[in-house]
Amino acid sequence: MSERFRRLLDFGGVDVDRILAILETTDVMAQVLQRPVKRVPALQGFTVATLFFEDSTRTRLSFERAARAQSADVMAFARGGTSLSKGESLRDTVATLDALQVDAYVVRHPAAGAAHQVASWTDAAVINAGDGRRAHPTQALLDAYAYREATGRPFEETRLTIVGDVAHSRVARSDAELWQRLGAEVVLCGPPTLLPHELAALPGVRLETRLEPALDGAHAVMALRLQHERMDAGRIHSTSAYAERYQLTEERLANAHPDAVVLHPGPMNRDVEIDGALADGPRSLITRQVAAGVPVRMAVLYHLLVGKGSR
Repeated sequence: MSERFRRLLDFGGVDVDRILAILETTDVMAQVLQRPVKRVPALQGFTVATLFFEDSTRTRLSFERAARAQSADVMAFARGGTSLSKGESLRDTVATLDALQVDAYVVRHPAAGAAHQVASWTDAAVINAGDGRRAHPTQALLDAYAYREATGRPFEETRLTIVGDVAHSRVARSDAELWQRLGAEVVLCGPPTLLPHELAALPGVRLETRLEPALDGAHAVMALRLQHERMDAGRIHSTSAYAERYQLTEERLANAHPDAVVLHPGPMNRDVEIDGALADGPRSLITRQVAAGVPVRMAVLYHLLVGKGSR
């Protein structure tokens, strides 16, 4: 784990020891956030730029808080009100920010591969905060962390079932990649038009179009929203037809493990992909997932900028 670690674009090339080290560092950061003064000087003198070309609430705010909680300076950048609206290219924007001595970029972009492109233009650390339908690695890390903290169950003894619009979900791809790397079995479930068959090539991952067998024995069940903004016409008959077959409810979770917990990466469409009462019930880890976002992203920034092997 001593090799240079300056990019978290997906989990390719990130070994399991590094992943576990980030989760262990998250424990430390979570303790920091329980103190009366929720700040440490770990990143004092560093500048983190958040480059968000898509709307975001949870990811953007938690990254900015994660940087400030470690005393970093933050440059918050969005498309509106910048030179991008005047025709400046993304590459020139990165060059401008490099000249301002940015140490780390957090990039969200609607185009798959955008964070990789940014990483090719700068020597600064780069974190992919979501690129198209491709990857969202810190979301997968916080999902895994929230599950581990809530249940204590080893990943090697875990079955994760992800239900919904898997085809358009960068979260599903990153979760499937991460959880199987940690030893879990992963089941991806949804209508045939919303299941990407290439993910079945991952070890420990299988596809299922029927909800009941997909939930069988599951320890963690994640619901995904229908991403109509990315979806081609005709993928589903209707939202109501989808909900009738795939909505997560307490009754349908009877097929899962008795101690099964429920996750959702947000934003959530209540009573479509998940019953509102289930989302608010004792099985739900949704609030824990949001809370885990800050310490997980603190840990990632720390490992990229000052942790062992970051230089």
